[in-house]
Amino acid sequence: MSDSLTAPVLLEYPAPGVALVRLNRPHATNALSLELQALLSHYFIELGSNADVRCILLTGGDKVFAAGGDINSLAGVGPIDIYQRHTERVWAPIQHCPKPVIAAVCGYAYGGGCELAMLADIIVAGQSARFCQPEIKIGIMPGIGGTQRLVRAVGKAKAMRMALTGQPITAEEAWISGLVSEVVADDQVLAHGLKLAQVVAAMPPLAAEQIKEVILAGMDAPLEAGLALERKANALLFASRDQKEGMQAFIDKRPARFEGH
Repeated sequence: MSDSLTAPVLLEYPAPGVALVRLNRPHATNALSLELQALLSHYFIELGSNADVRCILLTGGDKVFAAGGDINSLAGVGPIDIYQRHTERVWAPIQHCPKPVIAAVCGYAYGGGCELAMLADIIVAGQSARFCQPEIKIGIMPGIGGTQRLVRAVGKAKAMRMALTGQPITAEEAWISGLVSEVVADDQVLAHGLKLAQVVAAMPPLAAEQIKEVILAGMDAPLEAGLALERKANALLFASRDQKEGMQAFIDKRPARFEGH
């Protein structure tokens, strides 16, 4: 666990192979302060290179995942100041994390909170969760991927409606739209997310990393290019000991023991 329970982000290891990253600014509805973003970036750099971590579970509080950017740090700031913050560098370790990332979302994920959730590979949402890009209401627009990832997740029509009206969608609407992976009862979100993370962590990590890499790279590539990436990655996995172990375990009708080699 992180050094202080008052830190804006807490790091825990609740199960073998699983890291739990928890946003921890309940007094500010988990608004994404510069300090919180920097610590989040630091942890993802650390976890991305930690061979003992096979899946990362990202969550907020019971009532709110994250309310978005910290408006107090944005009001009165000029364009050069915003540019020089280089949020793309801060968020890059999350965007490019090689490990599977699961977001467990309770309550509302607004603005930067919605953008943060969309960086995850799997989103588990509580029934009362809400997703929103409300930036237009304060004279700005999504600035850390909201216009780009949202349209890729839900399509042009729904993305335009969310970004141009600033109105939230429910967890059920988000599931139907393809924004979230599944919806569960509010009091089961974290437990379900942890169970899912343990399932992923038990899989061969090299295969998990290659699946994530090829899906993400292939999303914006022509079909033939994506299929070529898939064939190469699949062939590469046949050089791993985990592939040999997985297939032998299947033949022997016993559980496989994957070591990440």
